[in-house]
Order: sequence, then structure tokens, then C-alpha cells
Amino acid sequence: MTPAPRSLAPLALAALAIGVLLLSPSAAFAAEDSRDLFTRLREDYGLVGGAVGAFVGGLLTCLTPCVYPMIAITVSVFGAKQASSRKQAVLLSLSFVMGIAVLFTTLLVGAALTGGLFGAALQKWWVNVGIALVMGAMAASMFGAFELTLPEGLMQRLSSVGGVGYGGAFALGLVSSLIAAPCTGPVLTGVLLWIGKTQSVVLGALVGFCYALGLGLPFFLVGAFAVGLPKGGKWMVAVKSFFGTVLLVCALYFLRYAIPAMTKVARHDTVFMVAGGAAILFGILLGAIHLDWSDGGVGVKIRKALGIVAATAGGFVLWVSVELPPEMPHIVADANAAPGQPAKKLLMWEHSEKDATEKAQREKRPLMVDFTADWCGACKEFTKHTFSDPRVMEKTGNFVAVKFDATDDEDPQVEQVKKKYGVVGLPTVVIFDSTGKERKRFTEFVPADKFLAAIEGIE
Repeated sequence: MTPAPRSLAPLALAALAIGVLLLSPSAAFAAEDSRDLFTRLREDYGLVGGAVGAFVGGLLTCLTPCVYPMIAITVSVFGAKQASSRKQAVLLSLSFVMGIAVLFTTLLVGAALTGGLFGAALQKWWVNVGIALVMGAMAASMFGAFELTLPEGLMQRLSSVGGVGYGGAFALGLVSSLIAAPCTGPVLTGVLLWIGKTQSVVLGALVGFCYALGLGLPFFLVGAFAVGLPKGGKWMVAVKSFFGTVLLVCALYFLRYAIPAMTKVARHDTVFMVAGGAAILFGILLGAIHLDWSDGGVGVKIRKALGIVAATAGGFVLWVSVELPPEMPHIVADANAAPGQPAKKLLMWEHSEKDATEKAQREKRPLMVDFTADWCGACKEFTKHTFSDPRVMEKTGNFVAVKFDATDDEDPQVEQVKKKYGVVGLPTVVIFDSTGKERKRFTEFVPADKFLAAIEGIE
């Protein structure tokens, strides 16, 4: 296998970076139903994107200096090279990969199950600052500022686990990622934080399994089919720089919860998305990824530093602009209504729970209360994909709708309103009919079609 020419490396890495960042976890994912194919692919993009992104992340982690040199040695340890047949080699290699998969899937499912605690912690500004600092430190380690290593004694103990045989290969797979912690740790930290934020067990299991498959693929190919690998070299440092840049983007993403003004750098429109992608491309071409600090003098170091800044800023703008909901149309009349006919009412949001409930009682109209928070990803999915749907806006036009900001749970008023409606976690959307009776409660994201079906007949 011949390495790609040096002149093409920046372009390839730039394309890969933009592709992975476009598959950010902010896109919506939805359950299976009878929707048409186009709609299903659109609404499931986040789930598919998370799986693809996790697989690519695992594969890139395997190409870092901490993991790549271990491949041939590890394959020898679990006996694939000494297997008596191709079938045995395949099964041994598969057992090793399944060990990796069990470890990462368990970790990420655990992060999802404890996501409620994580979500509550994210309400504190200092927690978000702490997370941003940790990710910044992890990024610095990816850029070579310092090395993360496990104690020597623990490394030797872990290395002695496993051996020839399917059980030994499986056990070795369980501990191999711990041995490679200096490179898997920074990447896994970001993934764990993301899964904890989404609180989705399905997404956690999928991402953990796909990340493990990406990490284990080179081991499987070498062990099962004796595939030759290219020699290690400087390109592995470029992979670490890529992860460092992505971790810096994630650090800014969490920092914005402590500094809400950072969100104002972008809007949900094509201009900002293209600008973010262009900044990523410019930064990587400038040297954020393919240049090394030891490549030359001050000029090279300045190029790499400026490239990292540009790529990080572009990644942050792109991520925020994709995640932000589109501008809500302020339509007060139906443009297609015939002269003399009353205009259709469209969904309009109140921001005072007290005023909204009094208005609904006074006018005998159904009430919709949407509990939201800055840290709640699923709440933003409701706004972006469900409440902005023209059919939902028209269907709920007669509702008195209120968005209640539950970001600060230390506010006594927030706690009082949550207790009044029996809210134990976010997202929560509560629907009352015109008599004040609760008719429907949503505690997870649902797409527009399911939302419309659920509120059918509520008046």
C-alpha cells in the first residue's frame, strides 16, 4: 500500500474533517414508522451520522501512534498468525473485536443511563467551564504538549491478560483499549460527554459498537486475512492533530453554555454553514493537521497555530449553525386565504407560564407547555424539527403555547413550575385540552408526524 502523495494529504484530511463535523450529534434522530423513504432518511440522519462518525473516529484512533504499532504484536498474542486455518483466524480476530465492542458499548450505555445526572450538572456554568478545560487539555495532549500514560505496573498487568484461544482473544480485546488509553482516552472523553448529554441508550449502544468496530477493523484484517499495513510515520501525528482540533471544537461547544453570547456568532442558514466549512478547509490547508511543530522554524509553528485557530473557529460556527433552530416565521395571516375569509392561526409562543395558563382558561383554549433548557439537545430538536413544521404550526394555531426556560434549576420559580407539572426530566411537553385536562405528555423527541397524530382531536 503506497502512501498518498504529500501534496494531496491536506486536501484529503480537510474533506474528512468537514465530513465528520457535518455528522455532528446535533442532527435529529427518530424511531421507525411508516414515513416515506426521504422523510425517514432526513429524520434519521443524526442516528446514521452518529454511527458513521463513531466508526470513522474509531478507525482514526487506531491510526494514532499509541495504537497502530500494537496491531501486529496484539494479533500475534491472541494467536491469529499461528491459526491452523483461515476460519480459526477469522474467529479469533472476531473474538478480539467483540471484546473491544463489549467494553465500549457498556461504557456508552452507562453514560446514557446516567445522562439525567449529567444533564442536571450541565445547568451549572462552572461544570461547563470545567468540561471545556478538560477537553482543551486533552487537545493539548493530542498536539504533543504532554503525553498521557498509564502507570508502568498497570501496563504490564494488562499486557499479561489473554492469550491463545477464543476466550483469551476476547479478554485481550476488553483490556487492549485501556493499554491504548493515551490516544483513546481523549477521543472517548468527548464521546462519553456527548452520549451523556443526549441521554439516549440506543444512540449510546450504537455509537459504542460502531466506534469499537472502527477501532478493531485493522486488527481484524491483519489477524483474519494477514493484510499488510503501511509503515508508521508522520501521518500518524497528523491523525492526532485532527483529533486535537475536533476536541477544541467540542471545548468551545461546552464553553458556550457558560457564555451564551458565543451562540450569537452563527445563525441557522446556508451562509454561516458554508463560512464554517470554508474556515475548516482554510485552516487545514494552512497547516492545522499535516504540519508538525518540529517541521521547521517559527514560520511553520505560526502556520500550524493559525491553522488550528481557523479550523477550530470554523468547526464551532458550523456546529452551532447546524444545531440552532431555523428562524421561526412570523406569519399572522394566511397568504392563500380568499378575500373575506378569516386567516388561519399559526403557532405563536408565550414566555410567561402564568400569563399563558390564565389566557388558556379565560379563552377556553387548549394549552401546550414546552419545558426547555440551553443544555437539552432533544428540546432543541423539538424546536428545530417539530414545532417549525408548517403542519404543526397550523394544527396548534389555536393552542396557547408557552416555552418555559428550565435552564437554571436553582431558581425557586423554575423548581416551583416543574413541580406543578410533575416534570422530572427534559425534554417535557405537556398538552392540555380546553377544559384544563392533561391529554398528552412527551418526554422524548418525536418527529412532526407522530406529534400530529398524538394531538389529533385535542380541542
